Amino acid sequence: MVPTPPPAPSIPSAMRTPYVGGNWKMNTDRAAAVALAAAVARSAADPATASTCHVAIFPPFPYLIPCADALRAANASVVLGAQDVYHAEKGAFTGEVSPLMLRDCGVSAVLCGHSERRHVLHEGDDMVSAKVRASLAAGLAVVLCVGEKLEQRLTGQTDTVNERQVRLGLREVAPDLLARIVIAYEPVWAIGTGKVASPDDAQDAHAKIRAVIADMFGQPHADALRIIYGGSVTGHNAAGLFSMPDIDGGLIGGASLKPDEFAAIIHAAARRAHRS
Repeated sequence: MVPTPPPAPSIPSAMRTPYVGGNWKMNTDRAAAVALAAAVARSAADPATASTCHVAIFPPFPYLIPCADALRAANASVVLGAQDVYHAEKGAFTGEVSPLMLRDCGVSAVLCGHSERRHVLHEGDDMVSAKVRASLAAGLAVVLCVGEKLEQRLTGQTDTVNERQVRLGLREVAPDLLARIVIAYEPVWAIGTGKVASPDDAQDAHAKIRAVIADMFGQPHADALRIIYGGSVTGHNAAGLFSMPDIDGGLIGGASLKPDEFAAIIHAAARRAHRS
């Protein structure tokens, strides 16, 4: 593995519109999903946040179509995303969902490589890479999730793990497709645990990931790519995290199920854009 180069100075973050995604995981029922989608649409339409922050929701598969209908009814700019995808267009893959099926449901973005897929369902880097490429080929945007487990962090492997997952996740991706990619750094030990990386620690990981992108694709692409943080982000700690120069928003789990809390996180990201 190629050593990570020293982090390069970042361009002003004003050139990267903040991105806040809500990953609902295996939560909600149909009625709750529709109500939550409508609430997020209202938050995203707030004049204080509109046009200054990109907002996405990632409902469970069964509720994608009713959530798409709710967003359409609200005339919302909120991106509808899926939590996973399979890399084949069609075939004998029982239980899987293809990129084209997702598009047919109104989806325009997909999560690839979330830690729960990697570590609970044992998806390897090759599978994640195949999903990234298939999603991009189908015209979807991709949020590529990377991050280390606690034992890896304690043994000094954070940077090595992140670099491997970034390099393999973006393997064979053409540079001109990077505009449709967001990287989410989610330390596994912070997801759903209430623990959160300090702003300085998160910034360090983000800056090093950006340096890997620069090594792979060149500094201009690295400067333009959004890298967001995930791991027990709340309305209380979001502003401190989003104040860091290389943290361009968040991928939010539990707090995305609470409309007021998620709205506070969106507003924190929008304030970052106004300050830049």
